[in-house]
Amino acid sequence: MLGAGGCQWCACLPPYVRAARSYCWVSPGVGGKIVHALKYAGWRDVSAAMADRIARLQWPADVVEERTALVPVPLATTRERERGYNQSELIASALARRWLIPVWSGVIERTRQTRTQTELTPGERLGNVAGAFRVRNSTRATLRGAHVVLVDDVVTTGATLGACAFALFEAGSRIISYVTFGRAAAAGDRLQQ
Repeated sequence: MLGAGGCQWCACLPPYVRAARSYCWVSPGVGGKIVHALKYAGWRDVSAAMADRIARLQWPADVVEERTALVPVPLATTRERERGYNQSELIASALARRWLIPVWSGVIERTRQTRTQTELTPGERLGNVAGAFRVRNSTRATLRGAHVVLVDDVVTTGATLGACAFALFEAGSRIISYVTFGRAAAAGDRLQQ
């Protein structure tokens, strides 16, 4: 589990984001290899072990009491077709069984194709995903007043999670929290050994 000492981007989260948690650092170490195996080598089954570890994370009591559903970050249609699955949805489904809350897949959709974030600088990442997500009209009533937990495999700058959270908040979610398996270190972060 990552340390409780705070991080560079947590201080910049908007007020409607209540909490953010990641299980491990993705680099250096095994965490990045696990994420890579899930995303690019077809190791779908590893998502259950990832969810086991995520389920051990400590949360503020109000998040545990209020979380209504898990919302996986959507993949671009072409990437999901190529991969055959959405890795965030696999993690969310496994985590839902442990937390006993539903997964609301398909709530968020991409409005346009974006470049892969792995090729971009932090500033380019923000521009790449700005306005790239929206909530489907058919799901807006479900979101109204809910505390949803956005699920992704890894967070680097928080740009994708931030863009999804903004779409959820604008559609009526009261509070959003983030959970990822891995987190990439930012300048100034202290990695625990």
